[in-house]
Amino acid sequence: MQLIGMLDSPYVRRTAISLDLLGIAFEHRPLSVFRDFDTYAGINPVVKAPTLVLDDGTCLMDSNLIIDYAECLAGRALLPDAPADRARVLARVGLALAACEKTMQMVYEFKLRPPEKQHQPWLDRVQAQLLGACSLLEHACDAPPAGAQTGRIDQGGVSTAVAWAFMQLMLPQIVQAELYPRLAAWSAWAETLPALRRFALA
Repeated sequence: MQLIGMLDSPYVRRTAISLDLLGIAFEHRPLSVFRDFDTYAGINPVVKAPTLVLDDGTCLMDSNLIIDYAECLAGRALLPDAPADRARVLARVGLALAACEKTMQMVYEFKLRPPEKQHQPWLDRVQAQLLGACSLLEHACDAPPAGAQTGRIDQGGVSTAVAWAFMQLMLPQIVQAELYPRLAAWSAWAETLPALRRFALA
């Protein structure tokens, strides 16, 4: 089983960490959808990260779908069973993934679109959505972190930490750490866990 994609993609990183936490063995191939486009296309013509290549050659795409498959293999999930608790964690996952999506949109706008073609009203809207997600994540973070005594982390925690690291890598001037102290502290704790260290951003 191979996981294809770069860890600077939050979707690849959350998938790698989740597979590790679930005890699923895999080989990580750090191919870029930009620099290694042709090689990636030879594996998956859609060139979408992450891609999980199963032993029979089947390609799975999208971090949520890959994690769902991994949980099926493992016979357990990184989510609580009780409906109310699961809804709370899923809400946090949704916020983290929204933050990743909005960060990605801004990065693509800055890096791929010529400055004269950038649309400021669109950027303002996406930035407001991004900071809205961060504010809600700030309120969702525990102080001290839930799981700090046991070293356990659920999918809400994985996705939060991965999203925060990605935002700080790509947009630290917009998502300013001092404005989200609980989120920053919570993510710093999560990054000390073995699974996150094994798939740390360089």
